[in-house]
Amino acid sequence: MGLIIFLRHGQALNNTSRVLTGRTPGISLTPKGVNQANEIGKFLKSLDISHIYASPIERAHMTAQIVGDHVGLPTTVDERLYELEMGKFSGMLYDDLFDKHGNVFLKFYQGDPEIEENGVETFAQVKNRVLNMVDHVTQEHPGKNVLLVTHMDPIKAIISNVLNLSAQSLFELIIANASLTILREEQGKFSLSAINAMNPDRYNQGPF
Repeated sequence: MGLIIFLRHGQALNNTSRVLTGRTPGISLTPKGVNQANEIGKFLKSLDISHIYASPIERAHMTAQIVGDHVGLPTTVDERLYELEMGKFSGMLYDDLFDKHGNVFLKFYQGDPEIEENGVETFAQVKNRVLNMVDHVTQEHPGKNVLLVTHMDPIKAIISNVLNLSAQSLFELIIANASLTILREEQGKFSLSAINAMNPDRYNQGPF
């Protein structure tokens, strides 16, 4: 029996500017995001983590390295933890995107054809790669507590797989920056132990 711990990266520049950056390079953590990563790193010291994997994207990789300094572990980069490929939507302001295309986030969870037509990775594709990553972790590190540092939608994908959430519920679910989603694995089955776990003083501060 082990824990698979998903960690969303700390606050980054795209969160404060409300720009859909996708996999655009060079989007780093804000000073607040660095502080969030340090705080969650201290929080994680008691969980006896054996390995850390991270998305190649700078904001996630940097978060993983900061946490790794606290728990004494290196980071292994794995593309299965990547941010969404946003296709033609990359670089657009949220408000402009909604004005032109409607609620693209809800459409994404609904599997609307408009998503794939604009070169955006589908939610089904995100689920497939995240589940593949989870399978890898349970096979390579049986019974261990493993940390996966990634982005909001890969985390929503694994939550959706466990809880079978509707598209509307997925759209309304916010995964806070530098928060933990914790799965317990036992005999090939997963239960959800926590969503948005973080330092207690952050619960009144909002998700970002």
